[in-house]
Amino acid sequence: MKSLITVIGLTLTSTVAMAADSAATNAYVGNADQGKAKSAVCAGCHGANGNSAAADYPKLAGQHASYLESTLKAYRDGSRANAIMAGFAGALSDEDISDLAAYFSTQVTSAGAVEADLVTRGEQLYRFGDSEKGVSACAACHGPTGAGVASAVFPSLKGQWAGYTEVQLKAFRDGLRVNAMMNGVAKNMSDSDIKAVASYVGGLQ
Repeated sequence: MKSLITVIGLTLTSTVAMAADSAATNAYVGNADQGKAKSAVCAGCHGANGNSAAADYPKLAGQHASYLESTLKAYRDGSRANAIMAGFAGALSDEDISDLAAYFSTQVTSAGAVEADLVTRGEQLYRFGDSEKGVSACAACHGPTGAGVASAVFPSLKGQWAGYTEVQLKAFRDGLRVNAMMNGVAKNMSDSDIKAVASYVGGLQ
């Protein structure tokens, strides 16, 4: 009995220590005001408030802080390749990343629009997928309005430039961008499928 109590005690001590370490690791919460001050370097491509002027650069406004943090860290450590972003992210500390993510997540995404002739196919793929082609519904992870899920680090898609989303889906399909879930979703999508769903999510509000 004494040995059992000792084991339980050690287990509880270890669990508490691990929880404390985890809390310490995640103690810093991004400061949006600090992020705004640090965002000047981002504005040239992504706009002063995170709404970029062209599809070459994604809108960051309204994106989940969890996704922005994950993405910036991926650029910084090289697990997501982009020469421009690697240079910027490489100079950022964890606190810088959290502050920037906090700032952009509080901004409002500018409205987009869907091409009228792509609505039907885009909505079908987004809401229901295409079982015959083995394409899963986007809404299953990104939600009915395209808002995504912050806790699962599923990004918001609504209002994003259609051209940017199209490029990313093709990169997932062709294995140029690696994410097991998205690679599986995109692998059976044709160029026209990708164009339609990218246009559709761009018009979601």
